[in-house]
Amino acid sequence: MAIEHARPAQPVNISPLGEGLARSASHAILKTHSLELMRIVLRAGQSLKPHKVYGEMTLLCIEGAVSLEVAGGGACEMRPWQLVLLPALAEYALQASQDTSLLMTVQTPPGMPGSGSSTA
Repeated sequence: MAIEHARPAQPVNISPLGEGLARSASHAILKTHSLELMRIVLRAGQSLKPHKVYGEMTLLCIEGAVSLEVAGGGACEMRPWQLVLLPALAEYALQASQDTSLLMTVQTPPGMPGSGSSTA
């Protein structure tokens, strides 16, 4: 089954999930030829193993607290409404110290894996 993504001009709610965070999962929000947005949900103690993406990306902590470790670039603790920019192909990992949701935005260069659109 295809993942439902937001359509052009469709409002998308990215507000904190609050009490709903405990019942939520990570999910794709939208994808175009060069842009992808995802809500990443991690429970306290959960981690996202080291990985990287082809394009530049941002991580915005919407709620909770998470440690971000970037290979060769150190680590930081992210709290609500803090934003981090990561360069293309930067390997990073996340470790949640609280139930957390983040907005991940990835700009994928044309012709790279992950580029392509599910929005018409």
